[in-house]
Amino acid sequence: MGGTAERPAQSGEQASKADVERYRANAQAEVDSASVYRTLAEVESSPHLAELYQRLADTEDEHADFWLETLESTGESAERPSPSWRARVLSWVARRFGPDAVLPTLRGAEAGDTSGYATQTESRDTSLPTDEESHARLLSAIDAPTGMEGGTLARLEGRHRTTSGNALRAAVLGANDGLVSNLSLVMGVTGAALAAQTILVTGLAGLLAGAGSMAMGEWLSVQSSRELYERQIAVEREELRAVPDEEETELALIYQAKGLPEEQARSLAERLVADRDTALDTLSREELGIDPEELGGSAVEAAVTSFVLFALGAIVPVVPFVAFAGTTAVVTSLFVSGVALFVIGAGITVLTGRSALYSGGRQVVVGLAAAALTFVVGRLIGVAVVG
Repeated sequence: MGGTAERPAQSGEQASKADVERYRANAQAEVDSASVYRTLAEVESSPHLAELYQRLADTEDEHADFWLETLESTGESAERPSPSWRARVLSWVARRFGPDAVLPTLRGAEAGDTSGYATQTESRDTSLPTDEESHARLLSAIDAPTGMEGGTLARLEGRHRTTSGNALRAAVLGANDGLVSNLSLVMGVTGAALAAQTILVTGLAGLLAGAGSMAMGEWLSVQSSRELYERQIAVEREELRAVPDEEETELALIYQAKGLPEEQARSLAERLVADRDTALDTLSREELGIDPEELGGSAVEAAVTSFVLFALGAIVPVVPFVAFAGTTAVVTSLFVSGVALFVIGAGITVLTGRSALYSGGRQVVVGLAAAALTFVVGRLIGVAVVG
């Protein structure tokens, strides 16, 4: 993890406004990371991982102290900040969906801190870059499908995970797809000057068609992956039956590659292969990168989730046409869709760390631009057909 870094700054030193803002931003980022890690320590079911997350939180607190002391040395106030809204959202997601839901986001943040601190004068020659690099490696190992060294012999003594990406990212993007595509469809038929009832029916049809298509695509993707994994495991089972010595050698080589001494790797492989079921499970995880218990997740669950997320976004531009007609319905649809686009854009900043105002505004501009394009196309087609 690394120890407390020694701050090179001198009391009363001059710092530019940009430096002061950078110190504050660094301190805020470390406070946020410490807050999320403490949450992970609270909700983690494995005592070993919970202890690891708590140690990460303690180290991030030390890093925050470093930047606050650096800030204070410039004569600026250095009150410890509270966790940001982004950190609070990540903590909520971790409590609601478990640590796996936020690990990819944390891993990316640690990797960014590693490169950033290595180029900043104040932290370049301290333990901060090394600490953050260590954190990134640990999170990558925890988040990897096959785990740490030797599964860190079963995921730090007893935990296997399959992380198939960031669930929060999938939720945000699924709702965004439904919203933007159906808003564009509704504005396109509006541009053609069709009746309000026709627009409503078209919007609902677009919702069902789009959500159904997304669900079917997700089902096919997950089911195909499951069938491929089952086939790979079947092949591995047959090889284990026919040539156990070769499989034992493969396991030994895998553990050597993970850092175990040759003798220890061979001994571990020999013990595992002695039990065919355990050997198959281990080979599936270590050689194929497959969790036999999960096989990539449930195809039905993935399809239903995809359908619901798309539908939640797609219903937004349609609802106003239930209560209103004409210009009122169109303006209301654009307004509520714009608000929803901003919320989605701001939600994405939980993953990216960018400004919520910037990302939300960008999302609104892109979404409404797509709607404007289909409106113009619809108007041109409507005029051509009628005229």
